Amino acid sequence: MPVIRFVREQRDVECFPGENLREVALREGIELYGLKGRLGNCGGCGQCITCFVEVVEEVEGGAANALSEQTSVERLKLKRRPQAWRLACQALVQKSVMVLTRPQVGLSDREGDLARARAQPLPQGPTDWPAAPPAAGDAEVKAGEDAETDPGLENGAPTFPSATSDEGGVLPADGR
Repeated sequence: MPVIRFVREQRDVECFPGENLREVALREGIELYGLKGRLGNCGGCGQCITCFVEVVEEVEGGAANALSEQTSVERLKLKRRPQAWRLACQALVQKSVMVLTRPQVGLSDREGDLARARAQPLPQGPTDWPAAPPAAGDAEVKAGEDAETDPGLENGAPTFPSATSDEGGVLPADGR
């Protein structure tokens, strides 16, 4: 699996190929946002431009295609930003990559932190989703089961609770 190295946080995180960078970071507890972004981000639509990350290009093997191509939203929103910056909400992880979260904030020892991050090579990992394991012992649903074998069926049709029924079942034909 691809590995995302978050330089500021000094963490490596595995993800599946094609996963959204923002979703992976949030799932892993990585702080993408400053105060403005925490108070009002767009939820991943690319409109608030608060989930900046900087792709560190000097990754072994090149990081040029480690993330998906820039979207039209990114091209529009990042016009006046450095070329290495991406919106995490718009980037899909294809291969292992090294990123710096909140690059607009800066690091006290940027070059030292980057040198330490580059000192250990990133594992490339597989580039495909893992194959699903075979389902062992799954009970197969047989065609023709009736209400006697499946209590959720009434006359061969599923029953759902009614919003007007006190008992949560199906109302009788007279509606009481």
